[in-house]
Amino acid sequence: MDKSIKAPISKEKAASLKAGDYVLITGIIYTARDAAHKRMQEALERGEDLPFDIKENIIYYMGPSPARQNRPIGSAGPTTASRMDKYTPQLLDMGMGAMIGKGKRSQEVIDSIIRNGSVYFAAIGGAGALLSKRIISSEVIAYEDLGTEAIRKLEVKDFPVVVVIDSEGNNLYESAVLEYKNYNLK
Repeated sequence: MDKSIKAPISKEKAASLKAGDYVLITGIIYTARDAAHKRMQEALERGEDLPFDIKENIIYYMGPSPARQNRPIGSAGPTTASRMDKYTPQLLDMGMGAMIGKGKRSQEVIDSIIRNGSVYFAAIGGAGALLSKRIISSEVIAYEDLGTEAIRKLEVKDFPVVVVIDSEGNNLYESAVLEYKNYNLK
């Protein structure tokens, strides 16, 4: 069953989502990849504010290709989330609501998701051109010199994701493998 949510995402809404749920996100989300996460970490170490309010917001691990004519953004597929794992626990502890990426997460990140009542969504890798059609607007808000790795504020409508790790730590990557193995034993 598909669920629709508005971004940003509250703790209550995050708690209602379960690993394996298909979710359509509408609202404002932010993009940040490796270089942007490194700069955010450095800013925090200097006692500076982040370029946007992290509380209940969703970060999409994505660096778009250049926009085509009459489009707000180019191909917008997810990048491997584990590259942000060393930065993620602190952002979750600061109130980040959710992340969108692809691939597995470290145990430290999973523990932080549980501790903070957050969720980790996956977007379908290789479907960046289709995902970009769900992005209504795109605006660089920080670190413009990073090019595609700059932080962007995106407005999305019915952006399709799957809950991979829910607020209780249920992990679709693990449960799906077990289900597959059990199915093949029948």
